[in-house]
Amino acid sequence: MPSPRTHGRVAISLAIPSLTLVELEKIMLNIVQEIDNRVAVKHVLISVSDKTGLDTFIPALLAACPGVTLYSTGGTYNAIKNMLTPEQQSQLVAVSDYTGQPEMQGGLVKTLDFKIYLGILSETYNDAHQADIKRLDAVPLDMVVVNLYPFKNTVAMPGVTPEQARTNIDIGGPCMVRASAKNYLRVASVTDPQDYAKLTDELAACDGTLSLETRFYLMKKSFAHTADYDTAIASYFAKVPFETVNNTYNKH
Repeated sequence: MPSPRTHGRVAISLAIPSLTLVELEKIMLNIVQEIDNRVAVKHVLISVSDKTGLDTFIPALLAACPGVTLYSTGGTYNAIKNMLTPEQQSQLVAVSDYTGQPEMQGGLVKTLDFKIYLGILSETYNDAHQADIKRLDAVPLDMVVVNLYPFKNTVAMPGVTPEQARTNIDIGGPCMVRASAKNYLRVASVTDPQDYAKLTDELAACDGTLSLETRFYLMKKSFAHTADYDTAIASYFAKVPFETVNNTYNKH
C-alpha cells in the first residue's frame, strides 16, 4: 500500500476517508454556520478620502451608540477630533496608538497590521479567533468606514503623469473594504456617504445594532466599489505607453 500523503487537502481526505465534503470544507475553509442577526456597533474603524457627510455622521453615530470607540488615521483622525466635545475625546483612538506601530513616511502603511485585520475578520463563535483577540488585547471591529484615494479624479486632470496616477493607487483602503465586506457576517462595510443617514437611523432605532440584511446590502456595494476602483486603474494604465513611463523618472 502506498504511504499516505502528508500535506494539504489530500492528507485529510486520505487520513479520514469518512468525512463528507461539507465536513472537509469546514476544516479547510473555515466555513461559518453560527452568527448573530443583529450586531452591536461598539468599535468603528474610519479612514476616508472623501469626508462628505462626516460632520453629521459622527455626532449621529456617537448618539446612537453610546460608548462607541472610533479608530482612525491621518486627516480623518484630525477631522473627527475637531468634531468631538472634550468629553468625547477619549472615544477617539489613533490607529498607530492601537497597533503600536507608527505610520510609514508618506502614510504608505497605516492600517496594514495583523491587529487590525484580526479585528475585522474574526468570527464571534470561533474560539481560536476569540483567543487571538484576547492574546493581542485587540477588539472586534464592528464597522469599517472607508472610501478610497480619488484615482478617477486624478487621472481626469489634464497633463496627469503616470507617477501622479501611481501615487493615487490606494492599497490599505481596498484591503479594509474587502476584508470587512467578506466578513459581513459580523462587520458593516461602509463605502458610500449616502448610506450614513440610513445607518445611523437604524442604529438609533435598534439600540445601536445593525441587521444581517443591512450588512449584506453594504457588502454588495463594497465589492462593486473596489471592482470599479481596480477597473479604473487597469483602464488608465492600459492606455499609457511604456515610453511615457520611461520618460517620467530619472533612472540610475
